[in-house]
Amino acid sequence: MSDVWRRTPIAADGTLGAAAEHPGRRDPLYLARRHALAELARGHRVGDPSPVVEYTESEQATWRRVHRALDDAHRAYACRAVLDAREEVRVPADRIPQHAEVGARLRRLTGFDFTLAGGVVENERFLGSMARGYFHAVQFVRHPAVPLYSPEPDIIHDVFGHGIHLAAPEFAAIYRLIGQAAVRVKTEAALQIISDLYWFTLEYGVLEEGGTPKAYGAALLSSSGELGRLDRSRIRDLNALDALATPYEISGYQPVLFAARSLTHVADTLAAFLSDLDDDSALRLRPHG
Repeated sequence: MSDVWRRTPIAADGTLGAAAEHPGRRDPLYLARRHALAELARGHRVGDPSPVVEYTESEQATWRRVHRALDDAHRAYACRAVLDAREEVRVPADRIPQHAEVGARLRRLTGFDFTLAGGVVENERFLGSMARGYFHAVQFVRHPAVPLYSPEPDIIHDVFGHGIHLAAPEFAAIYRLIGQAAVRVKTEAALQIISDLYWFTLEYGVLEEGGTPKAYGAALLSSSGELGRLDRSRIRDLNALDALATPYEISGYQPVLFAARSLTHVADTLAAFLSDLDDDSALRLRPHG
C-alpha cells in the first residue's frame, strides 16, 4: 500500500462522505481487528512468508458479497486484459485466499509475489520492491457495513486489483518498469513523481476498447460503485506530464481518468518518460519537492 493512499478519493456506492465518517474509522471492534492484523507486518522483511490469518465468518461474508458484485461489474466495465488475467488468477468466490495461495499462483504465471504490509508503505520500499517482483499487500478486510467501498486498500483491493494484474505478463512488466525507475532515484521528489504516475495508471487507468472506456486500474477494479460511473468521468488521453499536473480529488470519486489505447501504449508512455527521469529532472518538474 503506497503512501499515495493518504490522498485516496473517497468513493462509496450511492453516497459520498469524508473518510473520517466511514464506519471503519469509528468502530472500536473493527479497529482492534484491523490493528491486530496490521501488527503482523511489524518487522516484516520483503519476501518473507506472510502469516496465515484465520478470517472470521463476518469477514468471509464481506468477501463473498463483494466477489458477487465485482463479478458483474468486471464483466460490464473491465478491459479484456483484466478479464483474461482474472481467469488465470482464479480468485475464489467462497473464501478469502491467503497471501501464500495468491503468491504461489502469481509466481508460476509472472514471477511476482505478495509481500506483507500493515498499512502505508513509504514510496522507496513500496515502489522499489516491484523491481524485485514483490507487491506489498495487506491482510485486513474492509468494514462489513460498507462492503462495496473502503477508504483504504484492503485485501479485497489487493487481490481483485493487483493480484489480477500480476497474473498477466503485460501488467507485471509495467510494475517492474515502475520499480526499476524507483530504484534508480534517491530523492522523495523523484519517487513521488513515479508514485503519481503509478496512481493514474495502475490504480486508476482505463483503456479505450471499441470507443468505450474500460477499466484496468486496481482502485477501479475493486470498487463496483466507481466502475459503474466510468461514463461520468472526464477521460483524457494518457500523457505523463498531463497526469502529473492533475490534482487528486480527496472528497469524491476520481474526476479525471487517463485512457490509453492498450497496455503496450501504457508501458511505452511510462518507459519514455521514466527513462529520462532522475533526481535533477524531478526537481525541475517539482521544484518544491
